[in-house]
Amino acid sequence: MFNQLSESLQGALGRLTSGGKLTEKNIDEGLREVRKALLEADVSIAVVREFVERVKDAAVGEKVIEGVNPSQQIVKVVNDELVRLMGPIDTRIQEAPPGQGPTLIMMVGLQGCGKTTTTGKLAKYLVEKKKRKPLLVAADLQRPAAIDQLKVLGETLGVPVYSEKPGTQKKGLTGMFKRGTQAALVCQNGLKHARETGRDIVILDTAGRLQIDEELMAELSDVKTRLKPQNVFLVCDAMTGQDAVKSAKGFNDQLDVDGVILTKLDGDARGGAALSIKAVTGKTIKFIGTGEKLDRLEEFRPEGMAQRILGMGDVVRLVEIAQEHIKQEDAEKSAHRLMTGKWNFDDFLNQLQMVKKMGPLKQLMGMIPGMSNMMGGIELTGDELKPVEAIISSMTKQERKDPDLLSGRTAGSRKRRIAKGSGCDVRDVNNLVKQFKAMKRMVAQFQNMGDLSSLMTPGGIEKALPQLPGGKALMRQNQRRGGVKPDRKKQKQNRRKNKRKRRK
Repeated sequence: MFNQLSESLQGALGRLTSGGKLTEKNIDEGLREVRKALLEADVSIAVVREFVERVKDAAVGEKVIEGVNPSQQIVKVVNDELVRLMGPIDTRIQEAPPGQGPTLIMMVGLQGCGKTTTTGKLAKYLVEKKKRKPLLVAADLQRPAAIDQLKVLGETLGVPVYSEKPGTQKKGLTGMFKRGTQAALVCQNGLKHARETGRDIVILDTAGRLQIDEELMAELSDVKTRLKPQNVFLVCDAMTGQDAVKSAKGFNDQLDVDGVILTKLDGDARGGAALSIKAVTGKTIKFIGTGEKLDRLEEFRPEGMAQRILGMGDVVRLVEIAQEHIKQEDAEKSAHRLMTGKWNFDDFLNQLQMVKKMGPLKQLMGMIPGMSNMMGGIELTGDELKPVEAIISSMTKQERKDPDLLSGRTAGSRKRRIAKGSGCDVRDVNNLVKQFKAMKRMVAQFQNMGDLSSLMTPGGIEKALPQLPGGKALMRQNQRRGGVKPDRKKQKQNRRKNKRKRRK
């Protein structure tokens, strides 16, 4: 999400803060890079101009110049301006007045923006998180497969769908027959059906076009005038960049929408639409779609999005996802087995499957603070966990329960069999076994260190580091950089101890 924008902005901020104190001169130089990064991300020129000016005005003030750490302050200024640009948080759905329900949500947008799929995602969100009883109304009589697609989504979710065959709405109409009147009548009949069946919220999936035209707007205006929905949500494809911003402005001018839902943010390398739409339309972004699956709809949080763009992660959202997909009882049970040394490959496989439920690995890594910088440009394709799953699945039940079997005399033949069964190389099996053992060893070492508060005492980290896997190498690196000096006496004792072991 926002790969190009994130990398460009972080690079620009790095150059901006490398000179120590902030002055108007080095801020001007750095903001040129920020401006370039935003324009390359397809952010509207007017929005870029205003954003850069606001950052400059905030950064050149006395408070920033007198600050202790200018680099952190400029990042905070940019973060605050990004939040202001995309905010405020408003994921409310306006309810119908008492006694006049059900609540109506009208979904509008161009053809191909993901409107019908988003209608299904919103229904799932309302059922699972808001405990509502929605009805989906198939009011898209333009696209041939739209009704069938909505029916399939409804069946998958267990949510009823109201639909009529296109053309049958002529009965009972007077005057000139119009396609717009067809859609409005379907919506009216759907609303009546919702009241009869006790549904408390109705989502109208209306028609789209490849571009905004008079016929489309006439149909949508007719539906809005007749049904007076409490919510009109505009669905925009974030991957279309400036086209999404133009269509958002066109729909808002004609229909006065109540909020925006951005789709396909998982595949967007630029992200300019998210930064521009709020500024251009003045309407808040309600939700974002971050994947094809029906549970990939998130409430939009400007703070979390700004932090992700700046490589600061989004821990709040990560915790929310974990709570949604991982049962606390299962997590505690797995943690207990790990801490007591009983953790095996079955537990490892269960953990991998939990992680997969939480979403794409690339997306999860982006929510961990600093992880985007640590990745060093490594691209995650989403298939990283498949070989690991295949290797563990190719083990026998006994091998999964007792990992030590892959270290004994018969380990070679076992590993060859596992490699053949999983379609991997023996080297991949060896690496997995090695990593599994290192993880268990690391947990055991943490237990041996006792109270973690001891790490905060003077020299506590230096004492603990050599006990961890790879810790000695880190110590040597630190020593070369002029950090902790090596304990020569301790080194001699260790060498003598190792010699005695080898003799035995």
